[in-house]
Amino acid sequence: MIKNGQQHIASLKDGRQIFLDGKLVDDATTHPAYAGAIASVGRMFDFHSLPENRELMTFQTDTGTTANRIWQLPKSYEDLKTRRRGLEAWTELHAGFLGRAPDHVASCISGMYMGLDVFEAYDKDRAKALADYYRYARDNDLYLTYVIINPQADRSKTASQQQDPFLSAGVVDRDAEGITVRGAKMLATGGIMANEVFVTCIQPLQPGDEKYAISFAIPMNAKGLKILSRKSYEASAPSVFDNPMASRFDENDAVLYFDDVKVPWDRVFIVDNIDMTMKQFSGTPAHVYQNYQAQIRLSVKLKFLLGIAHRITKVNGTTGFPQVKETLGQLAAEAAMVDAFIVAMEAKGSHYGPYFVPDRHTLYAAQTLAQQLYGKVINTLRDLAGGGMIMLPSSVHDFENPEIARLIGKTQQSPAGSAEERVKFFKLAWDAVGSEFASRHAQYEMFYAGASFVVKNHSFRTYDWAQADALLERMMSGYSLADEIGPGVAQAAE
Repeated sequence: MIKNGQQHIASLKDGRQIFLDGKLVDDATTHPAYAGAIASVGRMFDFHSLPENRELMTFQTDTGTTANRIWQLPKSYEDLKTRRRGLEAWTELHAGFLGRAPDHVASCISGMYMGLDVFEAYDKDRAKALADYYRYARDNDLYLTYVIINPQADRSKTASQQQDPFLSAGVVDRDAEGITVRGAKMLATGGIMANEVFVTCIQPLQPGDEKYAISFAIPMNAKGLKILSRKSYEASAPSVFDNPMASRFDENDAVLYFDDVKVPWDRVFIVDNIDMTMKQFSGTPAHVYQNYQAQIRLSVKLKFLLGIAHRITKVNGTTGFPQVKETLGQLAAEAAMVDAFIVAMEAKGSHYGPYFVPDRHTLYAAQTLAQQLYGKVINTLRDLAGGGMIMLPSSVHDFENPEIARLIGKTQQSPAGSAEERVKFFKLAWDAVGSEFASRHAQYEMFYAGASFVVKNHSFRTYDWAQADALLERMMSGYSLADEIGPGVAQAAE
């Protein structure tokens, strides 16, 4: 099934338990805290369901059905590039500001399916559950989120050492029907807009943490699942003109609490196995594939931010200044670096069984450098804008007052357009760069790939040090102390 937007939005009216401001939300699709973002996701599903976008956004499955390209399992370099073009087109609909859009977790589950051999070596029943779930999610065009981090609490202790043994979600009971899970997981980014959630742990677990070593998927309306929403930035942004990003792309983040949630065995992929909980990411293409998608998203987001940077200079009449050209050139080089990494990880890709996957170390190199980049780009935009993003009309209602509108026309002048166009642009720029919504993105991008030391360790672990060491050794073996001062003197020095 290829869903359209109306069908996806209707699927969210399922009785899920969302808590915001101390109250239970009856219907997220119409609630002022979420409706704008949900409508934006609806437009994504509309886009991929249009007949003219079918070739770009869909593929034929092994069973002859048509599915969204987010579920595609590339068999070749060309397949990988074709899938990327679909993901880029989808991401452009939100300019990269939906960090957990449907293509992210779909990429994760698809990468795990590519590594089905790893699951089969662990447990054939659990492998079958994963394979069946991949096909179910693909064939029903599901939007998945995930929760893969435990609550922070006392970070000097493992999950099993916390004061509450079920602070983090773990198995409290099991029977012939499945497992019962109790505790919390974070962060369910996009969970309010998603159909189902993939639950596991990407953090290292220690001996004694076996009950937290789980991997499963359930609907967002599962009995006992409570969605604890963070503050909604959309709720404080009722005007699209004043807050064009927050009013439409606040994907929300939530803590999920599992209040003795029953998970049937056909939805359980791992249970009680610490090693396998790590292998599902590192031993399969999953971690590479999901973060390859994240780099595609980031490349689109940087293009959007560079568009803002360029427009700032046009609006302020500074594009021709040599120092401004230098700044724009630096930004352009940094955005091109992310694009080049994506192309390189595709070109250096290799086969995992029948599947063609991006190069692992090139991905981790991209993450290491890109993680340092976002804050730098944002600060550069602030520097280019000066006070332009701050000294703006208080709201769209200022234009309703003829006298204030006349003064806006006098004080918001620009060589690049009318006062209304200048205000419209700088309202958007502030929402993307400096608002509370934008600040959340700055924090989010810092840790999207994980803590910086974790990302750098991935780069260290996957680099070809043997090749570098061999090159150094070849160079050093081409000369010696004896060649310079004679063998007898060299021996005496030893």
